[in-house]
Amino acid sequence: MTAAALAWVVARGVAQPGNALAFGVFIAVGELARWGNVRRAGESPLLAGAGGRESAPLGAAGALAYALLGDCAGERTGHGAFQVVAVVVAGALVGAVPQVARGRGPVLDHVARRVMTVGFAAVCFQPLYGSGELERRLGHGSGYALFLALLLLLTALCDAVLAAVLMRARTGHPFGPLLRDELRALPGIGSAVCATGAVMALAVAVAGMWALPVFCVPLLLTQLSLGRYAAVRATYGQTIASLARATEVAGYTRPGHAHRVAALSTAVGREMGLSGAELTLLEHAALMHDIGQLSLVDPVPEGATSSLPAAEQRRIALLGGAVVRQTGVPAAVAAVVEQQADPYRDQPLAARIVRAVNAYDDLAGGSGAGAGGALAALEQLRLGTGRDYQPEVVESLARVLGRVLA
Repeated sequence: MTAAALAWVVARGVAQPGNALAFGVFIAVGELARWGNVRRAGESPLLAGAGGRESAPLGAAGALAYALLGDCAGERTGHGAFQVVAVVVAGALVGAVPQVARGRGPVLDHVARRVMTVGFAAVCFQPLYGSGELERRLGHGSGYALFLALLLLLTALCDAVLAAVLMRARTGHPFGPLLRDELRALPGIGSAVCATGAVMALAVAVAGMWALPVFCVPLLLTQLSLGRYAAVRATYGQTIASLARATEVAGYTRPGHAHRVAALSTAVGREMGLSGAELTLLEHAALMHDIGQLSLVDPVPEGATSSLPAAEQRRIALLGGAVVRQTGVPAAVAAVVEQQADPYRDQPLAARIVRAVNAYDDLAGGSGAGAGGALAALEQLRLGTGRDYQPEVVESLARVLGRVLA
C-alpha cells in the first residue's frame, strides 16, 4: 500500500502541498509525543495491556482528519486516498525516528496498523467525495453526517481487528478473546479519536489550516495525561512485582516462581476468554499468591505448597490474603489469594487458574522444566481434577504449554 501510494504521488505530484505538510507535521508531533509516553511508562512486558490501545490520539486524529478532508477553507481539495497514505506513512516514520534510534519497537507494527486503518477510511471517503457523488446523493445535511458516523464506526472496527491480529501474531494468544478485548475498549479512547478526527476535518473545511493548532493543544494535553496515567500504572505494577519477589529473596520459593506463575496464568486467562480488568486482577493475584509463606518459621521445600496438607495450605492462603490487604492492593486480589486452598467449585475463575498454574510450576520443577517434566506435571493435574483443579483450566493450560513448548 505504501509503495503504491508513493508511486502515485511521485507520478502525479503532491496536491495542495501546504495541506500535506501541515497534516504531516501534525501526525509526526503526535507520534513523537507517543514515544515519549512509552519511555516514561516503561512498558513492562509482563504488566503491559493486551491490545496496544491507542496511545497517540494526536497523531491518530490528525491522520483520520486528513483521510476525511474534503474541503479546506471552502475550497475543494484533490489529494485523494493515495496521498493520504503517503502523508501518514511519512509523518508516522518521522515521529518514530527517536524510537528507532533507541532500538525499541515494535515500530513497523504500529505504522502498518495506522496506515491500514487510515487507508481504509480514505479509500471509502476520498473517491466518493472527489467525484462529487457523495455530495449529489447526500448533500451536506443529516445524510452526510450519518455517512460519516457509519464510516467512523467501520474504521474503528477495522482498527480493532488489526490490533487483535497483530497481538495474535506477536503473542500467540487466541484471536477471539483479543478481539473481544479490543471491541470492549472502543467506547473509550477509540470513539474519542474517531469523533475528534471527523470534527477536525469539518473544522478545516470551514476555517482552513488554522483549525489544526486549535485542536492540537487539547489533544496534546490528553496525550500527556495518558502518558502520566500509563506511568502510574507501570509504577503500581512494578511495586506489586517487587513485593512478589520477597518470598524469593527470603528463600521461600524458587527464583522467578511468582513471575512464571503470573505470566502463565495470564496466558491461560486469555485462553479462557478473560480480558481487561479480569486479566489485571488475575496477574496481580498470581504475583502475590505465595506471600503467605513469609509467615512460616520453616520454609516449605522449594516453596511447593501443593504438596502440603489441605489445612496447612488453607492457613498459608489466609495469611497471604491478610498480608495483601495491608499493602493497599484491591480487596479482590486478596480474596483470590485467600481462596487458593478451597475446593475449585467454591473458587472464582481467577483463583482456579492461579491454583492450577502454581501447582504445575511446583510439579514441573520451575524454569528448568522440559517437555517430559511438563507432561508429567500435567498428568498429575489431570488426576486431581475431581476436587482440586477445574478440568477446563487444566486443558487450557495444556493448550498454552503446547504452544510454548512446541
